[in-house]
Amino acid sequence: MLKRMLLMLGVVLLIIAGLGFVKYRQFQGFKAQGASFAPPPTAVTTIVAKRETWPSTLQVIGTAAAIQGVTVSADLPGTVDRIHFESGKAVQVGDVLVELDTRQERAQLAAAQADWELARINYERQEKLVAQGVVARTEYDNASAQQKSTEAHVGEIKATIERKTIRAPFSGILGIRQINLGQYLSAGQAIVSLQAVNPIYVNFGVPQQQSPQVRMGGGLRMTSDDLPGIQFAGRVSAVDSVVNEATRNIQVQATLTNPQGRLRPGMFVQVELGLGANRQIIALPASSINYAPYGDSVYVVTDVQDPKSGKTFRGVRQQFVKIEGSRGDQVAVVSGVNPGEEIVTSGVFKLRNGAPVQVNNKVQPPNNPKPKPEDS
Repeated sequence: MLKRMLLMLGVVLLIIAGLGFVKYRQFQGFKAQGASFAPPPTAVTTIVAKRETWPSTLQVIGTAAAIQGVTVSADLPGTVDRIHFESGKAVQVGDVLVELDTRQERAQLAAAQADWELARINYERQEKLVAQGVVARTEYDNASAQQKSTEAHVGEIKATIERKTIRAPFSGILGIRQINLGQYLSAGQAIVSLQAVNPIYVNFGVPQQQSPQVRMGGGLRMTSDDLPGIQFAGRVSAVDSVVNEATRNIQVQATLTNPQGRLRPGMFVQVELGLGANRQIIALPASSINYAPYGDSVYVVTDVQDPKSGKTFRGVRQQFVKIEGSRGDQVAVVSGVNPGEEIVTSGVFKLRNGAPVQVNNKVQPPNNPKPKPEDS
């Protein structure tokens, strides 16, 4: 009985040992397969780096402003007698815009002119008599003072009448009329806005580190999303003497012609400012840049050698780059990439240094220096 039990125990132990050995060999095989497993290559698109010449420019947002702009207002109080303008029309310097009622002043002028005429006649008579020694010098002086006083009073009333005729101080475009016929205006009350828009100013800020490159008289180009297909050319006419402490920008003012008045004061425009000579860069699609806090990089497609098997496969090498500026869908790479290198343009977020890739350029990402979006 004891021998049979020992025999059965030995058989069980032998079976367990055999099963353990089989499992051990299976685990060793799985481990070997895992060690030799290679992930499938990532599908990417690429572009061959080429050297291009880009103008050294700065693109900023500016605001159009009138060369001259005022709100025409009443100089003296009075009632509106005539209105000689229409809202939104162009006027020339000196054009009459509004006439206030001057009936009272004209009546006063007639009386003052009569007094002046009488004082003049009296002065001429006293002048002859004093020359003959008939009257005292004092009477002649009084007549002279009276003649000058009445003449000044006439001039004062004429000036009041003239001040109630409101004229355009300069040529420009009128705004919306803010008065009506017969309305009483107090001194300083607004009548209409007047803006001189040809030429026109454009004001914009330039970062302080680039402000030394801004030249007086330097050329620039301007566009507006509200005026597609139209480009305006201008020149830098003024540079502010201080840097804004909040933005660390310096204010720059440009002047450009605006013959048809397309640009209006207050409009936003895109300004492209020239900063010097042209520069040599590598233009790449913006999608090819892997942006990171520790530095921007691209992935260069090259032959990579597997350190374990020694075999060569098509993979990528991460390369840090320096970027300066953009244009449309492109960015300017000034260092880190050489002409002729094959650069990954899409799928960079899935890559790592040394990862295998499969190039498929049937569908390329946008790479237009002057894109025209459908909703622009």
